[in-house]
Amino acid sequence: MLNISKKSIEHSIWKKSYTSLEEVKNNLARRVFLKLLLGLFMLVIIILFLPWTQNIQSKGFVTALRPDERPQTIQNTIPGKIEKWYVQEGDLVEKGDTILFLTEIKTEYFDPELIERTKEQVDAKAGGINAYENKLKALDNQIHSLNDLQKFKMNMIDNEVKQARLQVSTDSAAWKAAEIDYITANQRLSRQEEMYEQGLISLTDLETRRLKLQETKAKSIEKENKYGLSVNKYINTLIEQDQVVSEFAEKISDVQSKRGTAGSELFAGLSDMAKMKNQLVNYQLRQDFYYVLAPRDGFITQAIEAGIGENLKENTPIITIVPEIWKKAVEIFVDPIDLPLVKKGSEVMFLFDGWPSIVFTGWPELTYGTFPGNVQAVDYNISSNGKYRVLVQESDKKPWPNEVRIGSGARGVALLNRVPVWYELWRQLNGFPPDYYFNNETKKNAKPKAK
Repeated sequence: MLNISKKSIEHSIWKKSYTSLEEVKNNLARRVFLKLLLGLFMLVIIILFLPWTQNIQSKGFVTALRPDERPQTIQNTIPGKIEKWYVQEGDLVEKGDTILFLTEIKTEYFDPELIERTKEQVDAKAGGINAYENKLKALDNQIHSLNDLQKFKMNMIDNEVKQARLQVSTDSAAWKAAEIDYITANQRLSRQEEMYEQGLISLTDLETRRLKLQETKAKSIEKENKYGLSVNKYINTLIEQDQVVSEFAEKISDVQSKRGTAGSELFAGLSDMAKMKNQLVNYQLRQDFYYVLAPRDGFITQAIEAGIGENLKENTPIITIVPEIWKKAVEIFVDPIDLPLVKKGSEVMFLFDGWPSIVFTGWPELTYGTFPGNVQAVDYNISSNGKYRVLVQESDKKPWPNEVRIGSGARGVALLNRVPVWYELWRQLNGFPPDYYFNNETKKNAKPKAK
């Protein structure tokens, strides 16, 4: 039974015929099994009452915090044909370095002396504009001279009108005086005839008086005619005055019409010249766009277009540039049920792809190889994947590895409240969201509810 001898008889004994041996063996296995089961049960009970840190886990990728520090494509401004490359993938370039050189593919820009010919057109148009400006100055001088001449002529006519008016007054007074002389002579002749009938005067005196009457009548008619001539002269001077006004108005209007035509041609020339200058500047700037330049400092990666002699349309992505210096951040996506728990400034722990780490999400004290970050922004609009985008920046507590590159995978763990394990299991089974996390300051500032 002790198996001391090398010759064993165990194979010759039928154990089932001896029930005592079977009873002894089964009782020992049962007791061991019961102890193990009891120990496991007690271990589970203990684990259920252990503290557990609630958390929200989400996958994301590394990106730059600022939009201007993220990878971008370099595009050509004008269409052209690739003539020469100056860089290759992996090169570090500075802002303004030449990436590639393009040649023209549009027929209207094939002329190698296009800019010089356009400058000649601008100079010719400038000469035409100067001629129109000189013409306008000459017409202005002519209008000024006509106005001065009109004033001088009008002053002369005004003097003639005044003289004619005075002559009319003088002739009118002389005519009135002649009429008075005639009336007086007629009255004297009547008295002379009475005296002749009375024999007081001779026939010679009477005939002399009658001759005197005829003379006064002739003077009166003469003065009347002279008065009529002076009136006609006055009327003629007035007509001449109106004629001078009309004549100069017609001349000035004709010159002003010519000036308006010259001004219209001048403005048309100025408009054409502005278009030519604009076209000239566009031609000059277009030559600068033949060289595609780096918009910033960074590394050249992922050439989208390649080869020599390929035609490119305008605004075609040619190559990608990644900034040399950038501030690290991670884009993660959280479920809508967990969104109220994520606030700006909340702390998130990250595990980066390729970086060794040991993670116990429920016991962060035992975790190794994680890096902290702070929530910088939470989108207000849901993403196409049905989750909300959260941008987390690098924390000042522990710098992230320099080996982390844009686009690297990352898994974020947001630490929340600390609860027992059984509570966390109950919450997971019922699909409840995690509890809110309140720090000490929040608890102190929280107002007590009224009883």
